Formats: sequence, structure tokens, C-alpha cells
Amino acid sequence: MPERVLFDTDIFIWAQRGNIKAAHSFEKANRRCLSVQTYMELLQCARNKQQHLLVKDFLMEFAFEILPLTENIGHRAAIYVEEYSLSSGLRAGDAIIAATATENNLELLSSNLKHFRPIQDLKLKAFRP
Repeated sequence: MPERVLFDTDIFIWAQRGNIKAAHSFEKANRRCLSVQTYMELLQCARNKQQHLLVKDFLMEFAFEILPLTENIGHRAAIYVEEYSLSSGLRAGDAIIAATATENNLELLSSNLKHFRPIQDLKLKAFRP
């Protein structure tokens, strides 16, 4: 696995459901990154403050780097939505995640290949649970 990896939200969901391959993917990466979009999605899925703390503790324990939404990422995400939303169903959140990976020259690990595969400048690594 590459040195720096951007993990899509679905990888965290697989790990929360007990998928060993997802958990090992976190361990294999030397530097673990996530988009601020993924961070917000993880917190949004929490049912209470305790789950918020679990998410934050997990990210801190594994030294995840939360990458911010920059002007360049926002611009690239908007272009991705223009180019791919009608043809492949790319949604704004996924566009932000893809743009974060591209702008930071990171490989994106995801099992959501349908939406990401058409983006030609994205380094996409398929995760198969």
C-alpha cells in the first residue's frame, strides 16, 4: 500500500461492521488521511456524544490526518460534479473526497467504484470487502 492513503467513508463503515480487510487497510498505510468531508460524515452518522468520542479517539489513535477543504479542492470538486454527476451519479460529497485525493496527490481507497472510476486524474484503489 502507498505511503499516504486517503480513505473513503465506506472503508470506515466496513471496519465498524467488523470487516477485517478494512481494519488491516488502516494498519498497512504509513500515513492515513481522510477528507474533512469524510470526517463530517463519520460524525454525522454518530447517534450520540459517546459515538462522537469513539470516532475522534479512533482517528487520533491511528494518527489520521484530516485534510481541509481548500479553495482548489472546492474548485476541482465543482468541476467533477459538472463533468460526472449526470453520467455516473457523482454526488457533491464524493466529489469533495475525490478532489481532496487529487489535489494532495493521494491514492483513494474506496469500494464505491461506480462513482469514482470515471474521474481520469484520480488515483483510485479498489477495496473489495
